[in-house]
Amino acid sequence: MRRVAATLGVGTMSLYYYVRTKDELLDLMADAMMGEVLVPDDELPTDWRAALEMIARRSLETFRRHPWAINGPLTTPGPNGMRHFDQSLAAVEGLDVEFRTRFEIVLLVDEYVTGFMLREAQDEEERELQDERERDALAAYFDSQLATGEFPHIERLVAGQTTRAVVDYLMDLGRDEGRFERGLVRLLDGVADELEHATP
Repeated sequence: MRRVAATLGVGTMSLYYYVRTKDELLDLMADAMMGEVLVPDDELPTDWRAALEMIARRSLETFRRHPWAINGPLTTPGPNGMRHFDQSLAAVEGLDVEFRTRFEIVLLVDEYVTGFMLREAQDEEERELQDERERDALAAYFDSQLATGEFPHIERLVAGQTTRAVVDYLMDLGRDEGRFERGLVRLLDGVADELEHATP
């Protein structure tokens, strides 16, 4: 609260005139952020897949602008959180399946975005901490473990290369900017295939 007050140029106690607790302030911040996730009604596609893709992309962009929120506490959704949920349900409303299936599709996309962002946040922390010596140490650890012969698939991956080169390669793959889109396509391809072959 002191940091927020200092940023706003007011006394800490002045904030308590508007919010009672730190948690209440975080709830208000989270709901304001959720307002950025919302797609304007006249821009939301009528096709379920295009609509979910747009919602997923806006969610990713919003969390990237507000990384503090990705590890925020689970709280009761505010008005914008409710609007986001309502809009997600609207995106799949036209699917000819039971509500449970529509709801699970919404959760699947939401969980994909959240999981991707959690991993990206973790990678960012590692990127800030890892220097060349730490990467060398990680490669040395890999070598010590591979010497046991218990990891044949990783051995085949490393074959003909230095372990350090493989460590760098895997880190680059994990940070590939196109990975989110490719994953989203694969995820929705699977949903579309299931819907196509669902028993009426």
